[in-house]
Amino acid sequence: MTDNQEPILAKRGNVEQKPFLKLKRWQWWLLVSVNIAFLILGQCAAVLLGRFYYDQGGNSKWMATLVQTAAFPILYIPFFLLPSSKDESPSTSSSSSPSLTILASIYLVLGVVIAGDNMLYSIGLLYLSASTYSLICASQLAFNAVFSYFLNSQKFTSLILNSVAMLSFSASLIAANEGSDEPSAQSKWKYALGFLCTLGASALYSLILSLMQLSFQKVIRKETFAAVLEMQIYTSLVATCVSTVGLFASGEWRTLHGEMIGYGKGGASYVQTLVWTAVAWQVCSVGVVGLIFVVSSLFSNVISTVALAVSPVSAVIIFRDKMNGVKVIALLMAVWGFGCYTRQNYIDECDLREKTAAEAGDAERGHRGSEC
Repeated sequence: MTDNQEPILAKRGNVEQKPFLKLKRWQWWLLVSVNIAFLILGQCAAVLLGRFYYDQGGNSKWMATLVQTAAFPILYIPFFLLPSSKDESPSTSSSSSPSLTILASIYLVLGVVIAGDNMLYSIGLLYLSASTYSLICASQLAFNAVFSYFLNSQKFTSLILNSVAMLSFSASLIAANEGSDEPSAQSKWKYALGFLCTLGASALYSLILSLMQLSFQKVIRKETFAAVLEMQIYTSLVATCVSTVGLFASGEWRTLHGEMIGYGKGGASYVQTLVWTAVAWQVCSVGVVGLIFVVSSLFSNVISTVALAVSPVSAVIIFRDKMNGVKVIALLMAVWGFGCYTRQNYIDECDLREKTAAEAGDAERGHRGSEC
């Protein structure tokens, strides 16, 4: 790495990753792996259940938007089980904690934006075929690379660029293999609307990730996973309120009873689909915000793109889809891209630990010199 390329895990703003540096290497990677598992499993399950909802007769865009954040209360369980902020030192709490007004403003703005982004995704999934939808969603990685560069001072190396390229090609290859681009039953303007909404949602999602990382860097400055859960809980609360207002203001709530009665698998399956979709999205969101906090927003988006390649494998197991050569190649490309980015983070983590150890050694020698 050149001198102007700081490690991804290096000091960000005034926040140092002290708790994570104190962890043993295997413990740090275990923490990252848990968040990766949450993101991939949650996203795959949520996407498959969302497709199942539409396929069985669901048609409410606001309901599809609402379930993406409505299950946030379950996050209070791990939140109360984690060590509270009382464990922080008084100096850290007083010097770095933002005011309640600032925090409320951040959660309010991000929550409203998340609700709008969820609605755009719901419209895109309703009006586009799976192939076109997946292809456009793959663009979020490129958007996030741009936002990370300008907002989060993300430095790019050959491994990162290779990872972005491979993952984008992987998702695009899967999308191109899914079938026809335009659903025959949809009119031209609905197809165009779905295309534009999905493209806008991908860009907006990438911006949200970078803004969350920026909030951790510049404002929140808490080095606990409780801060991650607080971010997810309160932004989801705002997004859920906005989605609920939209559901009633649009009048779609009147159609929900008819949806449940006419649902292909029955009313009980209708309720279970919505409930488990909501839970899956919360599991995914914890992984997303956790990776932003522990690593970076770009890394979080890389894992989200990996999930685009994992979804077809899940569909093969659950829906008995065919696993052809194109999907196998796309999956291998995704694994290669993920490996490149993981390798870069391993290099950065080693460099940062060596730098921290060297600085600690210099400080100790300076202290001994002053005593002499």
